[in-house]
Amino acid sequence: MKKIFLFALLFCINTYGKVASDSIAVHLNVLNNKQKNVLYEFEAIKKNGFNTDRFWNKHKKEFSGLSDNLRNELAKEIFLNSDIVYVPQKDSAVQLWMQTQLLTNWMFYLSAFIAICAVVALFKKYWSLLIRFLIDRLAPLVKILFSPILLTLELLLIGAVCVIYGSMVEEFVLRTVIVHLGLFLLWSQSTALFTREYWIKKYVYEIENNFWGNDSWETIKTICLPAFIVTLALLYVLYKVPADIFYNYEVVLSAIATVYALPFWRSLEKYIYPVLFPFYKEDYRERSVNSLAACTVVAVIATIVFVLQRNAVFYNIISALISLLILSFLILSLKMNHKHSSRNYYFIQFVTFLFFGAVFAYGFYFRLNEAIWFVIIGATLFIIIKYMEVFSFFSDWKRGRGWAWKLLGLALLLWLLGKGILVFSAQIFAV
Repeated sequence: MKKIFLFALLFCINTYGKVASDSIAVHLNVLNNKQKNVLYEFEAIKKNGFNTDRFWNKHKKEFSGLSDNLRNELAKEIFLNSDIVYVPQKDSAVQLWMQTQLLTNWMFYLSAFIAICAVVALFKKYWSLLIRFLIDRLAPLVKILFSPILLTLELLLIGAVCVIYGSMVEEFVLRTVIVHLGLFLLWSQSTALFTREYWIKKYVYEIENNFWGNDSWETIKTICLPAFIVTLALLYVLYKVPADIFYNYEVVLSAIATVYALPFWRSLEKYIYPVLFPFYKEDYRERSVNSLAACTVVAVIATIVFVLQRNAVFYNIISALISLLILSFLILSLKMNHKHSSRNYYFIQFVTFLFFGAVFAYGFYFRLNEAIWFVIIGATLFIIIKYMEVFSFFSDWKRGRGWAWKLLGLALLLWLLGKGILVFSAQIFAV
């Protein structure tokens, strides 16, 4: 008898719960869109910790016979299962707030970048003095603790801690500074360990010397391994803080440094860079320019491979590669790199133009705003550079009496480019 009674009690409880759920579903179906919007706003106000009495008294007449408990359940259900798409009206306060937020975000990015540069500059300026002070003053007391090797290991550990801890910091500027301080320590101290040079000026010299050196293992120790460590750290930060998309650009840069610093590229460069500079008989450029051309070809191939994947996961990486490639093409197309090779100069202008066109078509087809804006900015810089180079064929900007006219022409060119970009973007994006 007790078992039967217990079973009946459980059945009643289950029936009661089901009725409550069905009641909420029925009431949700009866509500119109305006009422659902009111309940969504009510729950949003409640979630943010504000008093909802005034808001509810204003809209209470729109709901007849709705109890407070049922109202709360309906508002909670609508809030959890709604996707809001909001487009602010032009010249509205909300649009102004969104634009202000965008501006302040860029200010935060700029402040973080300036802070990073300042911290790195301070390290470069006072690093040797700090290390020497610690060794000279404190070595007699703690000789083992502050030995160059152990101190380097300690700073390497601090760098790892900064990367791991910095990824957990909520405040953007502080997080960016801590993470980049950790990245700098990881790179510098791993380089110091591999080169066995514990002063920044010395192992920077080792990097420059070993890149073109004949000892493959020294090149790998000096450049590839530290860059690989930084790449792993950046991938960890991207995994922990995917919202900070600018790390995609840094991880692409460190990954390219890791791969392209491998010694076998030095022997392959002579077969790769003629893709961009085919007239090899007129080849009198610096070796670094040829290396950049070969690296650009490799980066283009990598970009095409990522594009063919048709996966949104790679869009930020593709945008990062595109930005670096645009910068590379701007450098390679400079007249100063082709003083003795006019045919290579004209050929690289043609290739640069084709690259800009291909990137724009790709960005427009897949609606990648970053790629489109990179092309617009890159093309603008390309046109300005070519304008200045046209005059450099005949005279020097700093000499002669026509510099003011050239400057006026540059101002007119910038004005025309600005107007052209506005008209073109209005047609493309149908504003």
